[in-house]
Amino acid sequence: MVDAAIKGDLLVDALLPQLEATSASATIRTSLTAKFYYYLCISNASSRRFFLGTLTGLVAARPLAAQTPARASAAATTWDLAWLDEFKGKHKQVFDLGSFGLAEDSPLRLPNNYLNMFRDVYHLDPPDVNVAVGIARTAFPLNASDALWEKYKIGEHWKIKGTDGKPAARNIYLGAESGGPGSSMRALVGRGVVFWQCNIAIMGISNQFAEQTGEPLEKVRAEVVKGLNPWVKVVPAHSMAVGLVQERGFTYMRP
Repeated sequence: MVDAAIKGDLLVDALLPQLEATSASATIRTSLTAKFYYYLCISNASSRRFFLGTLTGLVAARPLAAQTPARASAAATTWDLAWLDEFKGKHKQVFDLGSFGLAEDSPLRLPNNYLNMFRDVYHLDPPDVNVAVGIARTAFPLNASDALWEKYKIGEHWKIKGTDGKPAARNIYLGAESGGPGSSMRALVGRGVVFWQCNIAIMGISNQFAEQTGEPLEKVRAEVVKGLNPWVKVVPAHSMAVGLVQERGFTYMRP
């Protein structure tokens, strides 16, 4: 199945004109999907080995209280997903941003609204209310550090503009260092929101960045993992994590 999908530059080329015809929004999402997610060139044996090494070479995350990311470990052969069992709130919701196009809007107002309404209506705050935000390919810039934004021109390639109308050179979603109120990444993390990043998407994005810069794929992939924001949890697959949190009582929303 993977080989069939990846050999599929021809298939993508054949389908792209039809998909692009639907709307401007669909055009953005289709383009980003083709470039940064399905661009997994693993049709040869060596690339397959690298892909499998990536899957086993990352430890997903530590418990929620630690608020530290998964990082590559050459010795790791399993995924530590114990943090999924740390959600103890009565009310739990996952926001699936797997295909959300950041060029259109910021999705962070949605988890912010969710938390605010439980606070105002039911007088409940975390840990009685839990929120997870799942990210794969098109919303990857949310999880990327300023260093990744600058080196790989994320604002330009994802068509995200700063306040000056030019492609953003840094992560415009981070917010103030102090966190504070509002719908920034730091503010939401300060309220207990967990952000995860799909490892399969990391592979596709790393492939594209490697072609963009001419650097070795292994080096780029390591930089991407290291360059995630410090609270990000890396999961084996976005689709898997969405299912696992629902098994633990989360309701589901896809903006």
